[in-house]
Amino acid sequence: MRLKKLFILIFCTLLVLPYSTVMANEEAKYVVIDKNEVYEIRKYSDRLAVETSRAGIDSNFRKLFNYISGRNDAEEKISMTTPVTQVEKNGNMTMQFYLPSKFNSDNVPKPSREDVRIINIEGGYYAVLRYSGRASYNNLIKHKQILEKELKNNNISIISPPIRATYDSPFTLPMNRRNEAMYKVEFNS
Repeated sequence: MRLKKLFILIFCTLLVLPYSTVMANEEAKYVVIDKNEVYEIRKYSDRLAVETSRAGIDSNFRKLFNYISGRNDAEEKISMTTPVTQVEKNGNMTMQFYLPSKFNSDNVPKPSREDVRIINIEGGYYAVLRYSGRASYNNLIKHKQILEKELKNNNISIISPPIRATYDSPFTLPMNRRNEAMYKVEFNS
């Protein structure tokens, strides 16, 4: 019986491993400007994203996934990119999928839904604390508090609400996941 359980465990692990890789083809580009033992400061350029806020019966992820799956005015399938970000705006949790760099304001497909919109995320400096584990709200709170404390200790001004960034598919084992707590900051390089 133990051998059978061991065989099933090994089989299931081997079945899941191929799906435990990063879920996307392209990652938002940045340059690391400064780094210490807790966080790094990254400089991002402006980038296009598709975003939605929680409203109605569809989840934010589902609405955005439908957009990149071809539910847009061009019926174009769009490659998934990383990270997927979440940030609170006007009291609502907003989710964003970054769009591949081949898109600009002239060629990006328009969303079919009114509650899905194309936005430009302004570039700048972001303080980032990377962590593994589940991408839960409690895990974000824990790590954003660590980041916030370190930034205050280093006299770096925070100019945004906390941002949760996730990089991996839900099939990735928690200890292998890449999550980040981020703040936009004022930084003089």
